[in-house]
Amino acid sequence: MRDCSRLSRRAALGLTAAALPLSAATPASAATAIGGARLARTGIQVRGATGLPRKLTALSWLVADHDTGEVLASFDAHRRLAPASTLKMLFADTVLRKLDREMKYKVTDADLADVPAGSSLVGVKPGITYSIHQLWQGVFLRSGNDAVHVLAHLNGGLAKTVAEMQARADDLQALDTHVVSPDGFDHKGQLSSAYDLTLFARQGLKDGDFRGYCGTRTADFPAGGKKTFQIQNTDRLLTGAWGLGTYKGLIGVKNGYTSHAGNTFTGAAVRGGRTLLVTVMHPKSGGNAVYEETAALLDWGFGKGGAAQAVGALVEPLSEGGAKAGATPAPARKTAEAAAGAPGSAGRPSSWRLLEGAAGTVALLGAGAWALRRRKTGATAKGKPDGEQPG
Repeated sequence: MRDCSRLSRRAALGLTAAALPLSAATPASAATAIGGARLARTGIQVRGATGLPRKLTALSWLVADHDTGEVLASFDAHRRLAPASTLKMLFADTVLRKLDREMKYKVTDADLADVPAGSSLVGVKPGITYSIHQLWQGVFLRSGNDAVHVLAHLNGGLAKTVAEMQARADDLQALDTHVVSPDGFDHKGQLSSAYDLTLFARQGLKDGDFRGYCGTRTADFPAGGKKTFQIQNTDRLLTGAWGLGTYKGLIGVKNGYTSHAGNTFTGAAVRGGRTLLVTVMHPKSGGNAVYEETAALLDWGFGKGGAAQAVGALVEPLSEGGAKAGATPAPARKTAEAAAGAPGSAGRPSSWRLLEGAAGTVALLGAGAWALRRRKTGATAKGKPDGEQPG
């Protein structure tokens, strides 16, 4: 799917996924690490702050400031692991703006023929007509691989979509990521990292529809004719499901689970005008651990992490002027200087800021326009949580 220039570039960086097992623990070398040399190191990276949560079992995690791009703390940030459904953030960032959300489409058997057995499903059925908007709700709220495959076919097919996702990952400088399928399901060689997933989340949140979908708690989904059924977001920090309380200020982003990958999650939250991103991959304990460890890292970031000096940076996309791998990204020069010991660690503020909580996200889109698109919230949907569903 990829051209020779991309292949040679990846080979030169020692990041070719085909040479690695699905759970490869291979951080990038310090000489080529995207985002700064410290992020290529193994173990915890933090500077100028104390009090990190003690009971973190994840194989990889990262805390970053959304607006400045500064990485405040990390653990094996470039470790390449199976991403599960968090890869759907890249799928959405690649395809979301290409399809008219008001367009209607009647699903066929062929659209669903290649959905992997054991996938998480929202309940898309052949012969039923859906709007593109409803299919995206199925992707974001229920992590539906059936909805992903329909949208991928509408985008020109799975192979075309995978190639576009890989090209988008390259543009974002997410060089730990190797895309095999658009849904994030366990396929040999499908890999990403905490660093790359955080890049996907940061980029995706720039889009109003992306923000709206990942912050939606419930929606009514077509069941044929005039019938609908309610679906609930599987992000437990957003909904407070399965024994967890809602996290104050949470605005998304995406969770995932497969039997191989275990649980993965990238979350974003806003407090006091500051937006933080946290990615947690493969905690050793059960389904709630990925959310509990994310919440603990967010708490640290909003608290003692306020004193942290950057240990790296989330780079900008090449298409938006980001510096290529091996060079110091212009928006992160002060970050790199701070990591090297220079005084100050101020980053470039974003041209926009996310507002507090999901309601604030909706407000960014304009109350009138978004009100036409929102679905009823507050009820509890039936079905298994994402932690008990593959995909």
